[in-house]
Amino acid sequence: MIACGALGGHLREIAGRRGWDVEIVCLPSMLHNSPRQIAPAAERLALDLRAAGKRVVLGYADCGTYGELDGLCDRLGLARLPGLHCYDVLAGPDRIRAALEAEPGTYLLTDFLVRSFRYSVLVPLGLDRHPELWPDYFGHYRRVVWLAQSPEPGLAGQAEEVAAMFGLPLTVLDVGTARLERELESLLTGPGAGAASREFAPAIAASAFTRAPRARS
Repeated sequence: MIACGALGGHLREIAGRRGWDVEIVCLPSMLHNSPRQIAPAAERLALDLRAAGKRVVLGYADCGTYGELDGLCDRLGLARLPGLHCYDVLAGPDRIRAALEAEPGTYLLTDFLVRSFRYSVLVPLGLDRHPELWPDYFGHYRRVVWLAQSPEPGLAGQAEEVAAMFGLPLTVLDVGTARLERELESLLTGPGAGAASREFAPAIAASAFTRAPRARS
Protein backbone atom coordinates (compact mmCIF):
# COMPACT_ATOMS: atom_id res chain seq x y z
CA MET A 1 0.00 0.00 0.00
CA ILE A 2 1.24 3.45 -0.99
CA ALA A 3 -0.14 5.66 1.74
CA CYS A 4 -0.27 9.25 2.84
CA GLY A 5 2.18 9.86 5.66
CA ALA A 6 -0.56 11.60 7.62
CA LEU A 7 -2.48 8.31 7.82
CA GLY A 8 0.48 5.97 8.08
CA GLY A 9 0.45 5.49 11.84
CA HIS A 10 -3.23 4.58 11.99
CA LEU A 11 -2.97 2.34 8.92
CA ARG A 12 -0.08 0.40 10.42
CA GLU A 13 -1.87 0.04 13.75
CA ILE A 14 -5.02 -1.29 12.09
CA ALA A 15 -3.18 -3.64 9.75
CA GLY A 16 -1.07 -5.02 12.59
CA ARG A 17 -4.04 -5.50 14.89
CA ARG A 18 -6.04 -7.25 12.17
CA GLY A 19 -3.10 -9.39 11.08
CA TRP A 20 -3.20 -8.26 7.45
CA ASP A 21 -0.17 -9.12 5.37
CA VAL A 22 0.39 -5.69 3.89
CA GLU A 23 3.48 -3.55 3.49
CA ILE A 24 2.66 0.12 4.00
CA VAL A 25 4.97 2.54 2.24
CA CYS A 26 4.26 6.19 3.07
CA LEU A 27 4.89 9.17 0.88
CA PRO A 28 5.78 12.39 2.72
CA SER A 29 2.79 14.09 4.29
CA MET A 30 4.21 17.42 3.14
CA LEU A 31 3.12 16.59 -0.40
CA HIS A 32 -0.27 17.93 0.68
CA ASN A 33 1.24 21.39 0.40
CA SER A 34 1.90 20.66 -3.30
CA PRO A 35 -0.85 18.16 -4.17
CA ARG A 36 0.04 18.11 -7.86
CA GLN A 37 3.14 16.17 -6.83
CA ILE A 38 1.16 13.38 -5.14
CA ALA A 39 0.07 11.44 -8.24
CA PRO A 40 3.50 11.53 -9.96
CA ALA A 41 5.22 10.41 -6.74
CA ALA A 42 2.66 7.64 -6.23
CA GLU A 43 3.03 6.51 -9.84
CA ARG A 44 6.81 6.24 -9.63
CA LEU A 45 6.56 4.21 -6.46
CA ALA A 46 3.74 2.03 -7.81
CA LEU A 47 5.75 1.14 -10.89
CA ASP A 48 8.77 0.24 -8.76
CA LEU A 49 6.66 -1.93 -6.45
CA ARG A 50 4.96 -3.66 -9.37
CA ALA A 51 8.33 -4.35 -10.95
CA ALA A 52 9.17 -6.14 -7.70
CA GLY A 53 6.08 -8.31 -8.14
CA LYS A 54 3.83 -6.63 -5.58
CA ARG A 55 0.13 -5.83 -5.83
CA VAL A 56 -0.40 -2.13 -5.17
CA VAL A 57 -3.27 -0.11 -3.70
CA LEU A 58 -3.37 3.55 -2.67
CA GLY A 59 -3.97 4.64 0.91
CA TYR A 60 -5.13 8.05 -0.32
CA ALA A 61 -8.43 9.78 -0.92
CA ASP A 62 -8.41 12.35 -3.74
CA CYS A 63 -6.43 14.64 -1.42
CA GLY A 64 -6.55 17.78 -3.51
CA THR A 65 -5.30 16.14 -6.72
CA TYR A 66 -8.54 17.01 -8.55
CA GLY A 67 -8.85 13.58 -10.10
CA GLU A 68 -5.18 12.96 -10.85
CA LEU A 69 -5.07 9.99 -8.48
CA ASP A 70 -8.16 8.59 -10.18
CA GLY A 71 -6.39 8.95 -13.51
CA LEU A 72 -3.46 7.02 -12.06
CA CYS A 73 -5.83 4.34 -10.77
CA ASP A 74 -7.41 4.05 -14.22
CA ARG A 75 -4.05 3.79 -16.00
CA LEU A 76 -2.54 1.21 -13.68
CA GLY A 77 -5.68 -0.60 -12.52
CA LEU A 78 -5.28 0.48 -8.90
CA ALA A 79 -7.83 1.21 -6.18
CA ARG A 80 -7.75 3.97 -3.58
CA LEU A 81 -9.59 4.99 -0.45
CA PRO A 82 -12.88 6.75 -1.19
CA GLY A 83 -13.65 10.41 -0.63
CA LEU A 84 -12.30 13.85 -1.37
CA HIS A 85 -9.79 13.93 1.49
CA CYS A 86 -8.80 12.12 4.66
CA TYR A 87 -11.56 13.92 6.56
CA ASP A 88 -14.13 11.98 4.51
CA VAL A 89 -12.35 8.71 5.26
CA LEU A 90 -12.20 9.41 9.00
CA ALA A 91 -15.58 11.01 9.67
CA GLY A 92 -17.65 10.23 6.59
CA PRO A 93 -18.52 12.63 3.76
CA ASP A 94 -21.98 13.43 5.11
CA ARG A 95 -20.62 14.48 8.48
CA ILE A 96 -17.91 16.63 6.92
CA ARG A 97 -20.34 18.20 4.48
CA ALA A 98 -22.71 19.05 7.33
CA ALA A 99 -19.90 20.63 9.35
CA LEU A 100 -18.79 22.82 6.44
CA GLU A 101 -22.34 23.80 5.52
CA ALA A 102 -23.00 24.80 9.13
CA GLU A 103 -19.89 27.00 9.11
CA PRO A 104 -17.94 27.36 5.85
CA GLY A 105 -15.11 29.00 7.78
CA THR A 106 -14.19 25.75 9.51
CA TYR A 107 -10.57 24.67 9.90
CA LEU A 108 -10.36 20.91 10.31
CA LEU A 109 -7.71 19.18 12.39
CA THR A 110 -6.77 15.52 12.54
CA ASP A 111 -4.59 13.88 15.18
CA PHE A 112 -1.67 14.10 12.78
CA LEU A 113 -2.17 17.82 12.22
CA VAL A 114 -2.50 18.45 15.94
CA ARG A 115 0.82 16.74 16.59
CA SER A 116 2.63 18.31 13.64
CA PHE A 117 1.01 21.73 13.25
CA ARG A 118 4.29 23.60 13.51
CA TYR A 119 6.13 21.29 11.09
CA SER A 120 3.21 20.82 8.68
CA VAL A 121 1.75 24.31 8.64
CA LEU A 122 3.65 27.06 10.42
CA VAL A 123 7.15 26.40 9.07
CA PRO A 124 6.19 25.72 5.42
CA LEU A 125 4.12 28.91 5.34
CA GLY A 126 6.90 30.92 6.97
CA LEU A 127 4.69 31.86 9.90
CA ASP A 128 7.44 30.95 12.36
CA ARG A 129 9.46 33.79 10.82
CA HIS A 130 6.65 36.13 9.80
CA PRO A 131 3.75 35.77 12.22
CA GLU A 132 2.29 39.00 10.88
CA LEU A 133 1.12 36.99 7.85
CA TRP A 134 -1.25 34.90 9.99
CA PRO A 135 -4.38 36.94 9.06
CA ASP A 136 -3.60 36.49 5.35
CA TYR A 137 -3.72 32.73 5.72
CA PHE A 138 -6.19 32.14 8.52
CA GLY A 139 -8.13 35.32 9.15
CA HIS A 140 -11.24 34.02 7.38
CA TYR A 141 -11.71 31.00 9.66
CA ARG A 142 -14.46 31.12 12.25
CA ARG A 143 -14.02 27.87 14.13
CA VAL A 144 -11.57 25.00 14.61
CA VAL A 145 -12.90 21.43 14.57
CA TRP A 146 -10.73 18.54 15.70
CA LEU A 147 -11.64 15.13 14.27
CA ALA A 148 -10.31 13.22 17.27
CA GLN A 149 -9.16 9.73 16.42
CA SER A 150 -7.41 8.51 19.55
CA PRO A 151 -7.44 9.35 23.27
CA GLU A 152 -3.69 9.92 23.30
CA PRO A 153 -2.57 11.65 26.52
CA GLY A 154 -1.75 15.29 25.95
CA LEU A 155 -3.28 15.47 22.47
CA ALA A 156 -6.34 17.39 23.64
CA GLY A 157 -4.09 20.03 25.15
CA GLN A 158 -2.16 20.35 21.90
CA ALA A 159 -5.42 20.74 19.99
CA GLU A 160 -6.46 23.53 22.35
CA GLU A 161 -3.12 25.23 21.72
CA VAL A 162 -3.69 25.13 17.97
CA ALA A 163 -7.18 26.58 18.38
CA ALA A 164 -5.70 29.32 20.58
CA MET A 165 -3.40 30.31 17.72
CA PHE A 166 -6.53 31.01 15.69
CA GLY A 167 -8.08 32.83 18.63
CA LEU A 168 -11.07 30.50 18.27
CA PRO A 169 -12.78 27.91 20.46
CA LEU A 170 -12.12 24.24 19.76
CA THR A 171 -14.94 21.91 18.76
CA VAL A 172 -14.16 18.22 19.19
CA LEU A 173 -15.78 15.51 17.08
CA ASP A 174 -14.86 12.04 18.31
CA VAL A 175 -14.57 10.09 15.07
CA GLY A 176 -12.18 7.31 16.12
CA THR A 177 -10.69 5.04 13.46
CA ALA A 178 -13.57 2.60 12.91
CA ARG A 179 -14.57 4.12 9.60
CA LEU A 180 -10.97 4.20 8.41
CA GLU A 181 -10.69 0.54 9.36
CA ARG A 182 -13.79 -0.40 7.36
CA GLU A 183 -12.53 1.44 4.29
CA LEU A 184 -9.09 -0.11 4.64
CA GLU A 185 -10.62 -3.58 4.89
CA SER A 186 -12.67 -2.92 1.76
CA LEU A 187 -9.62 -1.67 -0.07
CA LEU A 188 -7.50 -4.69 0.85
CA THR A 189 -9.94 -7.57 0.96
CA GLY A 190 -13.34 -6.49 -0.34
CA PRO A 191 -14.97 -7.31 -3.69
CA GLY A 192 -13.23 -5.45 -6.47
CA ALA A 193 -10.45 -4.45 -4.06
CA GLY A 194 -12.53 -1.60 -2.72
CA ALA A 195 -12.98 0.44 -5.89
CA ALA A 196 -12.86 4.07 -4.94
CA SER A 197 -15.31 6.84 -5.41
CA ARG A 198 -14.58 8.89 -8.51
CA GLU A 199 -15.98 12.14 -7.15
CA PHE A 200 -13.81 15.16 -6.59
CA ALA A 201 -14.77 18.73 -5.83
CA PRO A 202 -13.83 21.88 -7.73
CA ALA A 203 -12.90 23.38 -4.37
CA ILE A 204 -12.43 22.12 -0.83
CA ALA A 205 -13.51 24.54 1.86
CA ALA A 206 -11.06 23.42 4.54
CA SER A 207 -7.72 21.94 3.60
CA ALA A 208 -5.57 19.99 6.01
CA PHE A 209 -2.54 21.88 4.78
CA THR A 210 -2.90 25.48 3.72
CA ARG A 211 -1.27 26.78 0.55
CA ALA A 212 0.05 30.27 0.00
CA PRO A 213 -2.62 32.91 -0.59
CA ARG A 214 -2.93 34.64 -3.92
CA ALA A 215 -1.11 37.89 -4.28
CA ARG A 216 -3.26 40.90 -3.64
CA SER A 217 -3.91 43.27 -6.49
